[in-house]
Amino acid sequence: MSGIGTLGEKTLHAELKRLFEPDTDAHEIRVGPYIADIVGEGGIIEIQTGNFSRLRPKLSAFLEVSQATVVYPIAHKKWLLWVDPENGETSPRRKSPREGDFPDALWELEKIKALLGHPNLRLCLLLVDLEEYRLRDGWSRDQKRGSHRYERIPLALAGRLDLCRPEDWRSEAAQSAFFPTSLPSPFTSKDYAKAARLSVHAAQTALRVLALMGAAAREGKRGNLYVYRACM
Repeated sequence: MSGIGTLGEKTLHAELKRLFEPDTDAHEIRVGPYIADIVGEGGIIEIQTGNFSRLRPKLSAFLEVSQATVVYPIAHKKWLLWVDPENGETSPRRKSPREGDFPDALWELEKIKALLGHPNLRLCLLLVDLEEYRLRDGWSRDQKRGSHRYERIPLALAGRLDLCRPEDWRSEAAQSAFFPTSLPSPFTSKDYAKAARLSVHAAQTALRVLALMGAAAREGKRGNLYVYRACM
């Protein structure tokens, strides 16, 4: 336990910061009232591994003075390890059956939807294979449900999608990333949920973002559900 996450900064965040800027003199730079992860010739880079709601005011301030790139890692292949909070003993790692993919990012991006069209905003979505350590401190009998995530250790970079301009959302790379090959055309949110392995609620949120950015378009309704088509 003492060797993992002993500093305030978590490992995934720290490793991505070093990946994007090896020069530590460019790390943790004050920009107005906020501290940016990286400031360099290409502007501001902010590594966001968690809730985008907390990012909104900081990002709004950054975009007024500089180009700002938001880097968001998505857990792709994940191995779980359970840690006993009493003695630090760790279970053998077990691979999670679900693999994350680019549509997973849309849930968080909806929280900054008012900023997505800003000319200074750049998005960098990463698929990261990682180990996730969770404390066995939950409320269920096996102490796993309701448990807390303790640390994530990146192992490999499995994919990357850069969205630098609104038209990038309609690029071949973005279409391939956001619209699974198994998705029919046209499709509903239920179709999208099944193809992208999301809940229906998450799929509806994802499609609102894709429609906002011009990557998808509504084409009427089928019953109570909107019908969409991907836009190239």
